Amino acid sequence: MLFATIAMLGLISQANAQVAFDSKAKFAILTDHESGTVLYQKSADERLEPASMTKLMTLAVVFTEVRAGRLSLDDEFWVSENAWRTGGAASGGSTMFAVLNSQIRVEDLVRSVIIQSGNDAAIVLAEGIAGSEGSFAAMMNELSGQIGLSGSHFVNSTGLPDPDEYSTARDLAVLGSYLIREFPEFYHYFSEPEMEWNKIKQPNRNSLVEMGIGVDGLKTGHTQASGYGSVTSTNQGDRRLVAVVHGLESMRERTEEARKLLTWGTRAFEKLTPYAAGQIVGTADVYGGEVASVGLVGNGEVALYLPRGTKQCLAATINYTAPLMPPVEQGQKLAELRVFCDDQLIQSTPLYAAESVAQGDIVRRATDALKQLALGWL
Repeated sequence: MLFATIAMLGLISQANAQVAFDSKAKFAILTDHESGTVLYQKSADERLEPASMTKLMTLAVVFTEVRAGRLSLDDEFWVSENAWRTGGAASGGSTMFAVLNSQIRVEDLVRSVIIQSGNDAAIVLAEGIAGSEGSFAAMMNELSGQIGLSGSHFVNSTGLPDPDEYSTARDLAVLGSYLIREFPEFYHYFSEPEMEWNKIKQPNRNSLVEMGIGVDGLKTGHTQASGYGSVTSTNQGDRRLVAVVHGLESMRERTEEARKLLTWGTRAFEKLTPYAAGQIVGTADVYGGEVASVGLVGNGEVALYLPRGTKQCLAATINYTAPLMPPVEQGQKLAELRVFCDDQLIQSTPLYAAESVAQGDIVRRATDALKQLALGWL
């Protein structure tokens, strides 16, 4: 397969060049929640150990089960010896201090996973829903594929180290946005400042939620091998941002780098809207379709968040995998709008099919087949 690239000329007359910014994080990404636009990225597609940020995938499965009616927040699950030993106080990791052989409501387990990062709570949920962590991990991976986390694989509900458990900064950002978008009724748990269980009060491990910069989620993580990381979100300003930083050396550094990235994303950009909702951004060729091409649109308006300051520049391309074959469904993600300043990628925005395209008649298919042969695609 080849990547077809179409130059976007006259997209907008001027734009500002990128303000210099870098993060100490080994892995980082900053995205606009509504559009999926990437504002900053650093090794965003490289594999990383997700640590306790894995628990976001655990929560996605739990919330899905509640939404489907297969689980209630009032259901109670037993604390097994495995959960108690592997994730409890004796393990030395983050824990809710669940008591062996006690029963705990699902809602309390969810709050512990979010606020205290309780490993015991995550294991209790996994065993209560699927019978074992292995079976629950299969549910995690199935939902992960549906969400589109192409660089992730999960083997447990906690994020405890395992060589077969991995993700990417980009996938973690997509997962964060998925939770915000799909489960607003549960999102308030992420901004709770503290939780008490077994007479032990613990603060929210995401210290940014109390810094007054609009951060209201999502999850931190740490192992000795991976370093410190977090998935965070803020609705400060006129849009919601989702940020991931990972591979940092301390909790303090994690907090500071996430704060810097979110603050920069909130303040350093100006919004331009060259394409209204439903307006065609470009087209993609459809080979063997009833029509020769399909229009491409954004998810709502296509907004460009361009860095403030310095000289004027703009270049943009539409990238998609060719040949694109029918049938094409309206709303299907097909392409990506990439915007550059001084040959530096400053953002990427997904584009979708504006209409459906069915397979063409035999004459159309034969003609396009000859074109594909000429281009070396067959």
